[in-house]
Amino acid sequence: MQARIIIEAAGPLTTVQDRGRTGVMRFGVPPSGPVDRLAFAAAMALTAAPEGWAFEISHGGCTVLCQEGEIGFVLCGGGFLADIDGDTAAAWRQGTLHAGQRLRVRAGAGNWAYLAFAGSHKPPLWLGSSATHGPSGLGGGIVAAGAAFDFANARPLEPYTLAPPPEASSAIAAVLGPQDRHFPAEALAHLAQTSFTASARFDRMGRVLGGPPLVPTSISMPSEPALRGCLQTDGDGSLTVLLADHQTTSGYPKIATVISADIDRLAQLPSGQPFRFELIGAREALLRTRATAAANQAWLNSLAQCASLNESLDERLRASNLIDGFIDANRP
Repeated sequence: MQARIIIEAAGPLTTVQDRGRTGVMRFGVPPSGPVDRLAFAAAMALTAAPEGWAFEISHGGCTVLCQEGEIGFVLCGGGFLADIDGDTAAAWRQGTLHAGQRLRVRAGAGNWAYLAFAGSHKPPLWLGSSATHGPSGLGGGIVAAGAAFDFANARPLEPYTLAPPPEASSAIAAVLGPQDRHFPAEALAHLAQTSFTASARFDRMGRVLGGPPLVPTSISMPSEPALRGCLQTDGDGSLTVLLADHQTTSGYPKIATVISADIDRLAQLPSGQPFRFELIGAREALLRTRATAAANQAWLNSLAQCASLNESLDERLRASNLIDGFIDANRP
């Protein structure tokens, strides 16, 4: 089945994202991909498209018109709300758009959401990936009003409210370094003991954090590799966490690095929300990251089971090993 959607309105940070490009940071190219990787993975699980893509949406929201056919959609992340032609808005929602219907997505408590469709469409690639580098627009592209997307193999999805992801600790875990040597003891103590605030100043490159200035002893240092999750300060001590489109090298000191399990959660915190850092060692960071990954995978598996309920009986029969079942049932 064919379907066409038209983007009637889109906020300035609306982009096409796949899971990100790998193996190119050594050439100075950021990995890009989703800011909230778990919400994106949920959208892929529900549309049964592990190598697929989604629209990443921020506070500006978006409005989508289904111009032709019918197509299932999934909205995940950030507590963003979706309604079809003004019906009851819901977060973490899936359903089907029919020709002439409008899907409206508006911001929730968080900052990033993912809208995926149950169909096949190949967006532009850059260096083998459709992940969009926000500052340049290279990749699948920045999405603006008037853009049209044609999908092949479109299929409907049953209306469903999704289970939320596993709860996490309120503290944001981080490991000191790699340039904590450039900070006085007072700055290290503030990082460990003082409350910070998630500010409204963010984009795909990073998020500024409110709190006491963590002034380095010097910023005269050669550029060194920068990674997602690094807590970087400028000369005035303003703290920024690096996100999906981060620069690959930086001459500013990085006092600590948020563990992988907590980076995207920090990016989703509502503006103005206070939080604290919990400084842990490298071994503890590894153990927590593995435990979180296991819990997240179990949740994604449960979502994938929900997605399988949307398959037709014929599709489910083809995926089942009926011969083994027949043999087992007749085994003496």
